Amino acid sequence: MLATKTVTGSFAGIIHGLTTSNLTETLIQRSKRMILDTLGVGLIGTTTEVFHKALQYSKIYSTDISSTVWGQSDRRLPPLYASFVNGVAVHSMDFDDTWHPATHPSGAVLPSLIALSETLPSHHKKSGLDFLLAFNVGIEVQGRLMRFSNEACNIPRRFHPPAVVGTMGSAAASSKFLDLEQDQCREALAIAASYSGAPMANAGTQTKPLHIGNAGRHGLEAACFAFLGLEGNKHILDLETGFGAFYHDYNPQVLPSLESYNWLLEKQDVAFKRIPAHLGMHWVADAASAVRKHIAGDNEALPIDNIQNIVLKIPDVKYVSRPFPCSEHEARHSFQFNACTALLDGLVSVQSFSDQNISRPDLQKILSKTEIFHPSDNEPNFEKMYCEVSVTLTNGTTFTERCNTFYGHWRKPLSNEDLLKKFRSNALTVLSEDGVEGIVEMVNKLEDLSDCSVLCSLLRQRSQTASKQEQSF
Repeated sequence: MLATKTVTGSFAGIIHGLTTSNLTETLIQRSKRMILDTLGVGLIGTTTEVFHKALQYSKIYSTDISSTVWGQSDRRLPPLYASFVNGVAVHSMDFDDTWHPATHPSGAVLPSLIALSETLPSHHKKSGLDFLLAFNVGIEVQGRLMRFSNEACNIPRRFHPPAVVGTMGSAAASSKFLDLEQDQCREALAIAASYSGAPMANAGTQTKPLHIGNAGRHGLEAACFAFLGLEGNKHILDLETGFGAFYHDYNPQVLPSLESYNWLLEKQDVAFKRIPAHLGMHWVADAASAVRKHIAGDNEALPIDNIQNIVLKIPDVKYVSRPFPCSEHEARHSFQFNACTALLDGLVSVQSFSDQNISRPDLQKILSKTEIFHPSDNEPNFEKMYCEVSVTLTNGTTFTERCNTFYGHWRKPLSNEDLLKKFRSNALTVLSEDGVEGIVEMVNKLEDLSDCSVLCSLLRQRSQTASKQEQSF
């Protein structure tokens, strides 16, 4: 009998033992919002250069079993690589959800489950409730692992969390979806731990989206290996040399029993992004937009020559402090760029990160007037941080605005109406209107579906405009 007194054993017991009866209404509604948002950012992500590079690479693999590539009407890939390229799409614009402690939870889990849903035999199809259960198991495992470290609560400095906890979450979700036995769930976690890790040095580059794609693919692969009988360390989550290798203050705890189990997503919602950039950029963009209203009207140009200097009071997070970003990926990770773009335009949008907008002379001019400070009370933590923007004019007048909580943060969640608006705007760049509305309807009633794989057919309904645009890649 599998020991459950170990941390690893307790995780395996929870992964295997949770059932659809454990799902609460709050959990179902929150996770459906996460699923819809992730599908939307993944669909618009299929328009990016990094997605097409990942797709071009993955096309060398073929198998009799294949899964949908989101937004592609005529391309399918083996499940592992469908999960990979769809995961890359989800994070290609840094537009996906963010949790606390800091990670992007959905992108590492959803593509794997969607890919798997198409591969199951007709007599073993999974319902929408089964899908929601596996998704939430994958989210739950990530949250539990991050709470074993105080370091994990802060914005990361050394490694990208989705590449670590996301891989484990994908392994857990895939194991649940494949109905693995309890000991196989334990082995899947052990195997997944050896796939985990990616350095933060690649933030702000085309490589960062690969972290999410690899997390989903590797977690799914770990579950497949576990199904085939591959073994790993049976105490992988208990050991400093196991999962503890990723955190210097790792302090694992045995999970609560099934009888008294409470989901983390029930207590801690996620943040949904309004702009395709690092989460910290939402604070500084909102503060800068508020300052702009003191200086120029809605339809007026910013009086650049009247600006003496711009001061940003931000947390000390070096990889998102980039004075003069040169690419879209650097711009998505630049406090300075997002503050100055919001000042110049009144908002930050998908179009803000085009090469044409990044190289604008007016933008470069106000970037050169921008300096940053790191107040000691401004912690690099998505629960505690703030951003303050001050603009001093040549006449000596200074205007200051501070954002403590942006709209979309878990303390100030997006309304369902605005979440739908974001999804439709993103998905319509790729899919037909019928496909987009079909996904909205299907996700809305996901818990009532008898076969969750029907969602895949809607993800292939490309619009004619998108098909013509794809020819440029």
